[in-house]
Parts: sequence; C-alpha cells; structure tokens
Amino acid sequence: MTSLDLTTDTASTIDADALIVGLSGTGEVAAHPQLPNETAALLGAAAKALDASSKVGKVTVVPGQGTSAKRVVLVGLGQATTGELREAAGCAARSCGKEPSTVVIAIPADDDEQYAAIGEGALLGAYRFTDYKSEDDKGDDAPEDDGTSWLLAGASASAVERAKVIAGAVAGTRDLINTPPLDLFPASFAEIAEGYARSLGVDAQTWDVQKLAEDGFGGILAVGMGSSRLPRLVRLEWKPEGAKQTVALVGKGITFDSGGLSLKPPKSMETMKSDMSGAAAVLHIVLAAARANLQIGVTGWLCLAENMPSGTASRPSDVIRIYGGKSVEVLNTDAEGRLVLADGLVRAIEEQPDVVLDIATLTGAQGIALGSRTSGVMGSPDIRDEVIAAADHVDESMWPMPLPEYLLETLDSKVADLKNIGDGQAGMLSAAVFLKEFVGDAKWAHLDIARPAFNEGGAYGFTVPGGTGASVRTVLRFLENRANA
Repeated sequence: MTSLDLTTDTASTIDADALIVGLSGTGEVAAHPQLPNETAALLGAAAKALDASSKVGKVTVVPGQGTSAKRVVLVGLGQATTGELREAAGCAARSCGKEPSTVVIAIPADDDEQYAAIGEGALLGAYRFTDYKSEDDKGDDAPEDDGTSWLLAGASASAVERAKVIAGAVAGTRDLINTPPLDLFPASFAEIAEGYARSLGVDAQTWDVQKLAEDGFGGILAVGMGSSRLPRLVRLEWKPEGAKQTVALVGKGITFDSGGLSLKPPKSMETMKSDMSGAAAVLHIVLAAARANLQIGVTGWLCLAENMPSGTASRPSDVIRIYGGKSVEVLNTDAEGRLVLADGLVRAIEEQPDVVLDIATLTGAQGIALGSRTSGVMGSPDIRDEVIAAADHVDESMWPMPLPEYLLETLDSKVADLKNIGDGQAGMLSAAVFLKEFVGDAKWAHLDIARPAFNEGGAYGFTVPGGTGASVRTVLRFLENRANA
C-alpha cells in the first residue's frame, strides 16, 4: 500500500530509490533544512552543467552522487507558490524510476499548507490504475507500485495527514472513474459506497428500483429503464455532533452513457465510463469529510443509472415526472444527466440544507466553451463565487458562468412543464437553467466538469491520463471554509 510519512532524518542519508529536490527561480538547489549545504552545492553544480531548468515542473534526473539515493530528481519550482509546489511534486513523482520502494521528498516549504500540497502532488502524480493489467504488462515506466513509501522531509504530522486525506479522496475518485462499466454499474457502485460508508461511520441508504418507483423518482427511472442493470439512488450522511450547518452534494452517476435511443457516435462512447465522475467525487468528498472530522454536516446523493438503448428504453417524446411532480418532455435521451440530477436536487433540498452543490459531467458544450481543464460554475451568485474562491485557493481551474433568463423560454414544452433540451445554443448554460427550475429558493451551485473529469491526453503536473478527480479538492476546501467560519 502506498504510504506517505514524515521524516526528520537527513534527506541525503536515507537509502532510497529516488531523492526529489527543488530548483529555485535562480537555478540553484532550493535550500532545505534536512539537505546538507555541501550536498546541495554538489547537486547544484550538476544542475548547472546540465542546464537544468527551474521552470515549474521541469525535471532533470542525475545519479545520486553525494547521497544515499540511487537517483536525484531535480525539479523546477518557479516562484514556489503553493500551486507551483504541488505541480512540481507531481511532475517529479513520475520520474522516480520503475517501481521504487522508497522516495524522499526534500522540497522546502513555508508552512503546513505548502508541505501538504507537496505531499498531495507527489501522491497524485505517482497515481496509476493497473487493476486490469497483467503483471508482465504493467510497463517499464511504472513510477510506483503498491509498496512505495513516500517520505516528506520537513513536514509536520498534520501536513502529512492532510495530504493523505486529500490525495486519497482524489485517487479514490479516479479509481472509480477508471473502472470499466462492465464491473461498475449502479448496483455495484451502491455496494461500494455502502462499504466505504460503514468503515467510516457514515450513514448510507440505498433506493433500489422498486423503492425509486414507489417514491416517484421519475428521472432516474427513465434514464435507467433501458438497461438490464437497474438504477439506484444512494444517500450518504456525515453529521458530526454539534455541526451548525449542512451542505448537500448531488452527483451525476451515469455508469455508462450510450446516449440511449438518441445514440452517440461510437467514438464518443469510448470515454463514457467517466460519466459517473460527479457521483464518484461526491462519494469521496463525503468520505474525506469524515476522515478529516470536518465539523460540518454533509449529505451526498449518488444518482446512479446506466443509459442504454433497448426495448424498454425511454423514447424521445416521452413525458416523465421528476421527484416532486414537475413534468418533463424528453426530446433527447442523451440529455439524461439533468434528469437524474433533477430528482436528486429536489430530494436533497427537501431536507433543507444550507447549501446544495451538484457535480456533473453534464454537457459537451462545457468543453467547447472552456476547454478540457476548466470547469464551469453556475448558480446562486454568492454560492457560485464561493466555489470559485475555493477553486482558486487550491489552484483548480474553474470559471463563473451566467444563467441567462431568456434560455428558459427555449425549454418551454407544449405538453409538459419543461422539455429536456433547448434550441441548441449555449448548451452548458441551458442545462444549468433547466436544473435551476428544480432548486427553488435554495442556495445552489452547479459544477459542470464534463471535460476536466477525464484526461484523454498525456500527463501534466499531478494529473495523469484517465480519471482526474476534478472538483474534489475544490469542494473539500469549500466545506473546510464553511466548517471554520
């Protein structure tokens, strides 16, 4: 099991497969209290001879001369802001050799928050999903195996624990996203969530298909009725004694999205195992709140369905009733995420939380508007801005977007209260305007993480190919801010 621990030993004397040190903006080895001056000078000379860059995340690997490590990974720190330290540690973690058993990190930091960011970046940069790889097929470039021990020099116990909680939540989210839909479907997802919840003292309740029908969850049922693997709704609750407020989190959990009868092109289906990224994030945010003992109530709602075409699938022109009674004309079965979220939002708000956030890989339009690394945030202006501030603090790219009132007119239906698609314009905003019709006066924000949730390209910073864990760090910071207010 990968571990992160602090060390008070001299970093250069620890037997390790790799020692990570930083290069400051001047190109010199960044001074660290556990790295002797003579060792820093020797490594600095090597860095100069190789024209090693101090640009954030640029890595130069040299033999472990003057140290007890097999190799030294020199990584640029730029101006050494918290975000740059996190990114640098993530880049360096990928250059520590094949299956290292021990890696020492001797990057200096100003405070616990920065040390936590370094540990977090290293663990996430080293992340790999190899559950389905045969032993002989894991590749020669594997940066770690399950036995890697990461030692963070100079950090406090609280900084290490914080890094483990945050990185663990992101990695757990990535694991679920990366799991093939053959194995991760609504019932198995619900079982996983219940198991994690029991282990941490988090309450869990699951609605099976019969209970969903009895209680009137028409959105989740409509989306999931075409699959032989029937939908679920899971409610999680972390409620510490004395918590003064509650935040509800609603996650889109489409374990595979074919588009239903409004079938997607084959190429567009290749990454649709990631359409449950919002629910995965919500699950691991609630679990992280419990691990960190955050003094705030958090409820998580996992809206789980598999969107498949079949003789029992929902048809374009069907009219369904969302939980609470509002009717929706379904004109495109590939605009399904908003239907399951509508159910979840109405039910979550029924409990009168102080704030409700939904997290969803909701629209392809998000990627067109903001690209593959920036999520869109819409909703009540004050809550939207609070989410953006939390994202800025943890260096996660999110951007505030409007909710134009005129778009509601494009959702008018001749036969129902609403239709589930607009006129094709401003698709990300139109989807959010649709959701707004189900939140009433609640304080609410919608996070569209469609493209940022799954990295189809190469690694960068601490982000690796596949599931990214988008939104987890931001929402955890949002909860911390409220818990500490």
